[in-house]
Amino acid sequence: MTPLTLLVVDDHPVVRDGIVGMVGSADDITVIGEASDGAEAVALAQVHAPDVVLMDLRMPRMDGVAALREFSRLGIASRVVVLTTFDADADVLPAIAAGATGYLLKDASRDELLHAIRAAAAGRTVLAPEVASRLVDRVRTPEAALLTPRELEILGLIADGATNRAAGDRLHLSEATVKTHLLSIYGKLGVGDRAAAVAEGFRRGLLDTTR
Repeated sequence: MTPLTLLVVDDHPVVRDGIVGMVGSADDITVIGEASDGAEAVALAQVHAPDVVLMDLRMPRMDGVAALREFSRLGIASRVVVLTTFDADADVLPAIAAGATGYLLKDASRDELLHAIRAAAAGRTVLAPEVASRLVDRVRTPEAALLTPRELEILGLIADGATNRAAGDRLHLSEATVKTHLLSIYGKLGVGDRAAAVAEGFRRGLLDTTR
């Protein structure tokens, strides 16, 4: 049987070495390259077309989510398994939305890692238990209940073009408190900025489309 090919992507050489060491004894997996950021991963994937890419999320120059989007844009068929220390909604949801086949945390055992690589190569999704639980909770939680009433108020004001200070004045809150609420909104919606939060708010029906 021809071994499946793997590209390892992480900005820490020690982590890459550890991963290569963990999978090195598996007869059915061959590591065909290593990359230190998303841009290198894209370049190597175009050349070598690995079956699976094991990808960190937070890296310099181009992070994992940006690399996933480039894979999709360029039509790179490699399956991508995210391997990271981060399991917050703001990390998980964008990665899965961008096309990740699997999502593991870096405390995964060798057996879990090998299983995820093999499953991804076969087109199956593998999620860390913590990540799977988060996704189930998101599916079960009504969209309107996702944000608190105060967060919905702030999101609505932001959608109307209000600055943090203006929203605070309107709601009798400090600018710092509005910023704290915004960060909570970003995390719950799986976005990273105001524009994306508003767009996601409209998409989820949290905002009135007539505004």
